[in-house]
Amino acid sequence: MTHLAIIGGSDAGISAALRARELDPTTDVTVVVADEYPNFSICGIPYYFTGEVAPWQSLAHLTSADLEATGMTLRLNTYATGIDVAGQRLEVRSSDGSSEHIAYDELIVGTGALPSHAGITGLDQFGPADGVHVIHSMGDTFALDRDLTERQPASAIIVGAGYVGLEMAEAFTARGMQVTQIQRGSEVLSTLDPELGALVHADLDAHGVEVITSTIITGIEKTPAGLTVTGTHAGEPFQQAADLVLVVVGVRPNTELLERAGASLGAGRAVVVDQRMRTGLPHVWAAGDGIITHHRLLGLTYLPLGTTSHKQGRIAGENALGGDRAFQGSVGTQVVKVFDLVAARTGLRHHEAESAGYVPSTVAAAADDHKRYYPGAHPIQFRITGDTTTGRLLGAQLVGRRGTEVAKRVDTYATALWAGMSVEQITELDLSYTPPLGSPWDAVQIATQTWDAQHRLAAPPA
Repeated sequence: MTHLAIIGGSDAGISAALRARELDPTTDVTVVVADEYPNFSICGIPYYFTGEVAPWQSLAHLTSADLEATGMTLRLNTYATGIDVAGQRLEVRSSDGSSEHIAYDELIVGTGALPSHAGITGLDQFGPADGVHVIHSMGDTFALDRDLTERQPASAIIVGAGYVGLEMAEAFTARGMQVTQIQRGSEVLSTLDPELGALVHADLDAHGVEVITSTIITGIEKTPAGLTVTGTHAGEPFQQAADLVLVVVGVRPNTELLERAGASLGAGRAVVVDQRMRTGLPHVWAAGDGIITHHRLLGLTYLPLGTTSHKQGRIAGENALGGDRAFQGSVGTQVVKVFDLVAARTGLRHHEAESAGYVPSTVAAAADDHKRYYPGAHPIQFRITGDTTTGRLLGAQLVGRRGTEVAKRVDTYATALWAGMSVEQITELDLSYTPPLGSPWDAVQIATQTWDAQHRLAAPPA
């Protein structure tokens, strides 16, 4: 019987455990979870705060009882403190303070990521009791929920305008709060080109969110006016006060355990693994937001995504039992809903493609989501990036109203990227059509035709 120990009860760890039990029900699987909430959807937390998801227990992909019914053992409220690689033992500490060792034949580490503090002073000094929050775990969720219930703050500052920050702006607005969103860059949603980020910005404005860009927050203080964030705006001193501050400025890989055990760090200071999730330490595998990402266009990078974590965990669980499956790579497909808009991207933006050694061109396009003569048609805004040397599709960005199937349309581009297709080849795809849902040339094809036409016109005569 194989004794498989897994650290981490989120996407990667649970996917690994489920795959191992599926492949060999005789495998003894022990999952060490730092809290008592394994397999919860962290991505769903903003929708708990909007009131669209209730009760909080429904955020569990599978309940603890469901997981244990597969035959795995959950060690909840148990913190992994050390890995004895030579002795193949995992040191853990229980909530009562007692320590013990768990022997393993194979170990999978899925410790994920931690919230970034971005050098903001005061984040270590103030916490939920003061009205200062991060949102990365169920514990953070409960702390924020208590604060909203007990103090009923009327205003909030959100530092960061990425995916979670924008989703939480919608959540706080839905609760009747006045929201100020502060962004370091020149436009919100910096994973998109500014031209598309501006569309999201306008929608935030329309829903009463005050957006302040080009602002670097360096500190949080308690003042008579409430909680005050301080920093610089366009190079000038800046401060703003509110009843509550939420900091969502990204994550950093949680690598301490593996680093102390001797694992190497790579891009983004994430743990280096090969495509089979091997760390280079004997019998030690890793998956999820704590490791590097094998990207099909960039090579090795750091790009923490839940979808990637699930895939990597499944591969680690299979290979730890003797399998030989390789992670085939990410193309960085992402999507977010912000009020009435949906924004998505996959692959590379222009500057990313240039840095990776491609010769890119990016073309803007717009196309209706379905035939205009059928009621309710809305435009989708596109930015298509292709390589001018090979014609290969390198990336796509989309923004459209909710209901225009932006998420499924970005998946078409993601599939094309994964397969290494050219921009022109997307025009040849046999996509579905009926007037209420699309056009004979789907919007994704109209966008790629626009790119292709510009480059045919630009090409010198033979």
